[in-house]
Amino acid sequence: MNPVFVDTNVLAYARDQRDSRKQAIAMDWLRSLANHRAGRLSWQVLIEFYAVATHPRKLAMVEAAAQADVLALQAWNPVTPDTELLQRAWIVQSKYGFSWWDAMVVSAALIAGCGTLLSEDLQHRQVIEGSLTIIDPFAADAPAPPTE
Repeated sequence: MNPVFVDTNVLAYARDQRDSRKQAIAMDWLRSLANHRAGRLSWQVLIEFYAVATHPRKLAMVEAAAQADVLALQAWNPVTPDTELLQRAWIVQSKYGFSWWDAMVVSAALIAGCGTLLSEDLQHRQVIEGSLTIIDPFAADAPAPPTE
């Protein structure tokens, strides 16, 4: 299985009990990616997840539980912010019109060698740089996560 980059919203839905449909889809993807050792993310995604997870009006997770999730996701070798990421993000932002933070996520996915970026917040099925396809895992026509 090729590497798949996971955006913050997919991690958050995996812990959000308010939407059981999205939670189940997110959990299926995360389980599949973990089993195939194909999950990728960035430090930005981990930081955003922790902020959303512990916010009292969002997921309101206990800090220790959110910290455990962040520590467990270290196995996914998060992309670190560096000069290469910044320069790629500037190009992606200019070329595709993404917000700065979305350009950072897309660029991290490209640097990680991913062919797929799972995100609810970006344009479903958009192809970036000819090699990265954005998939909204919650869209009606989204592919299911690989089981084998």
